[in-house]
Amino acid sequence: MGEISNMPLSGLKVGFIGGGAMAGALLTGLVNSEKVSPVNLYVSDVNQERLDFLRDSLKVNTLTDNREIVSLSDVVIFALKPGVVFSVIKGIEQEITAEKTMISIVAGVSCASLEAVLGVNASVVRVMPNTPALVGAGASAISLGLRASGRDADRALAIFNAVGSAVQVPETMMDAVTGLSGSGPAYMFVILEALADAGVRMGLPRDIASVLSAQTMLGSAKMMLESGQHPGQLKDMVTTPGGTTIQGLFELENAALRASLMKAVEAATKKSGELTAGLIK
Repeated sequence: MGEISNMPLSGLKVGFIGGGAMAGALLTGLVNSEKVSPVNLYVSDVNQERLDFLRDSLKVNTLTDNREIVSLSDVVIFALKPGVVFSVIKGIEQEITAEKTMISIVAGVSCASLEAVLGVNASVVRVMPNTPALVGAGASAISLGLRASGRDADRALAIFNAVGSAVQVPETMMDAVTGLSGSGPAYMFVILEALADAGVRMGLPRDIASVLSAQTMLGSAKMMLESGQHPGQLKDMVTTPGGTTIQGLFELENAALRASLMKAVEAATKKSGELTAGLIK
């Protein structure tokens, strides 16, 4: 995955409609990576206390008028809950021009649904981030709407690479992205909890078992990403004939761990499709 340069965002103003946890993570990533200066960052929210916090901690501009956010910004990010997005953004279409990139991180809301509300000038990009973005280790996927271009894709990738890693996929794959990386942190937390419990069962103190479990998962993921090797190859590096690891792996195979994880992703993907269909209706 190639690193995205700062150039797609150079000199641009980025505005957020909604200042919750994910918006805060993105603002922090943009400021810390120096991809966008705080003076070029804007955020609106109904919670004045939240706006005060973002202004004081990140030195960004805070506003209460969504139309002003759109008017001032080259890139606008909708960081809203699915149930309120259409009512919140209604009326801003007059401020939209073809030069602006409209990015949505609203779960389950399609590009077409947003384009229908925002109008013919809207260049819409849909993004599915996940919660590790809150610690700068997110996995995000972007999809382009009907009128979005490579320029819009470059802008979105640059923003979401500031809080982890981002890839581009067709929008038809977004439910699968949701089932894998969107819901995936919960799967990882269940595995981590089980590993820590196992360490405690075998006599390790809880705090030590928790650290060892988390660092083992973190290190394993880092090895896979940085080496570019297939996980099967990396697994084989740890597995000596007749040793402890192969014995543990046998028990995991016997318990159908792989099949269970695959079924979890499949179930979450199908549920995402159902929820999306419900929102479209």
